[in-house]
Amino acid sequence: MSTPANIGYLYAGILVAAGFVFVILATTVSGLLSPHNPTKEKLQTYESGETPIGSAWVQYPLGFYIYALLFVAFDVDIVFVISWAVIFKQLSIFGFCEIVFFIVVLAIGLLYAWRKGVTRWI
Repeated sequence: MSTPANIGYLYAGILVAAGFVFVILATTVSGLLSPHNPTKEKLQTYESGETPIGSAWVQYPLGFYIYALLFVAFDVDIVFVISWAVIFKQLSIFGFCEIVFFIVVLAIGLLYAWRKGVTRWI
């Protein structure tokens, strides 16, 4: 008895559908069963027991977001470089040229961000 080659996709689809149903069902049931008694104290922003002063909506400078985005981008790129280093001996010269190209593109991106002043805090 042989099984079709695409049966794995059917199992994955069933698993994804079951996950969606579980999340929707759990959210609905918890929304129906949880008590709803909002008071002024419960709706207040909680800051480690301190009474908040002013609004909770504070606008941060755009540079912080761009700096964080650069950090995440280069952090993810390090994962690729480390995984490449693990299989370095199995790669040919083509694999070496690919990682050099990858690092050059990253360096150009960092140089561009540096020239635009993104890496300065203030």
